[in-house]
Amino acid sequence: MSPLLLDTCALIFFATSEDETGEARAAVQQTHETGQAVVVSPISAWEIGVLVARGRLNLLMPPLRWFEQVMERSGLSLAALTPDVLVASSFLPGFPHRDPADRIIAATAREYGYRLITRDRSLLAYAREGHIQAIAC
Repeated sequence: MSPLLLDTCALIFFATSEDETGEARAAVQQTHETGQAVVVSPISAWEIGVLVARGRLNLLMPPLRWFEQVMERSGLSLAALTPDVLVASSFLPGFPHRDPADRIIAATAREYGYRLITRDRSLLAYAREGHIQAIAC
């Protein structure tokens, strides 16, 4: 079983949803129980800031504080955002998506062998093409 990487949409979903069922939530629980990592890319903090700034996500506290509290409360760790990942995001095989955050998240999953949990249709399609492992949430 590979460690898990939460996409930004999955992080928001898990932090705001009361739904305790589903394959994705079970994978997170099982990964925690086996002592493996559940990580979030630092680019997700940036994406949350952008969502709040554009009025697409309403939070009761500043975005950075919300991000830090969710990370701590959920026992999540930050994935490494290295120059290797950033450069690899420019050369993803078969990935026409132009969103740099999605490219960085996909490159992080590929670089470290993470299973990605996401609701993003383009990332799920990328997984169906065999470029990454993904679980829909």
